[in-house]
Amino acid sequence: MGKTVLITGANRGIGLELVREFAGYGWKVFACCRTPESATALSQVASGAGGTVSIHRLDVTDPEQIRQLAATLSEIPIDILVNNAGVSGPLEQDFGNIDTEAWLQTFHVNTIAPMQMAVAFADQVARSRRKVIITIGSLLGSLQANEDGGIYAYRTSKAAAHLVMKNLAIDLAPKGITAVALHPGWVRTEIGGPEAPLSPRESAVKLHQVLTTLTLKDSGKLWSEDGQVLPW
Repeated sequence: MGKTVLITGANRGIGLELVREFAGYGWKVFACCRTPESATALSQVASGAGGTVSIHRLDVTDPEQIRQLAATLSEIPIDILVNNAGVSGPLEQDFGNIDTEAWLQTFHVNTIAPMQMAVAFADQVARSRRKVIITIGSLLGSLQANEDGGIYAYRTSKAAAHLVMKNLAIDLAPKGITAVALHPGWVRTEIGGPEAPLSPRESAVKLHQVLTTLTLKDSGKLWSEDGQVLPW
């Protein structure tokens, strides 16, 4: 089958462009999203990829869907698992009253789901050549870089996701798996907003370069899209 990558949240933004980028290099791409029937742009990419892109239904907050997908792909080694699905959280996140349920949902998508995906797919990643698990992190989740405060739900969920990846780097090292968090830059997406300097395409090109060069010595770190190590 050659090189394989599984990408969550693949129907738009950075995820969609990562599908396009990996497919352009001939990778077999397992592109996951909640509602494939409405993922028009992703379907168009898959149609033009010559069979290298397959689309799979996956709500990352549904453990049963995660288990079912892992069972469906159980015989396939996964070179790179990209936990890209993410949410920005409730509209109001500055100091004060924050929607608790929305905050918990932010944690479920941004923090808990990457862990559940790692548990479900670790053996398949371990059987591959590259053995890489990454979660899209954020500089906003860096404790050291935080000088502005605010954005409590998103910041805390990403900081926790970073720690998940640090733990995975330790726990999965015996399997030879590289586990990292990866800051995609400030990107013009629903999360990044219209003022961000990078397009999803520009970010994906940079991320692809980092993703395809990671080795075990790079594990347990927060990387930027331009290949720099960022502070936790």
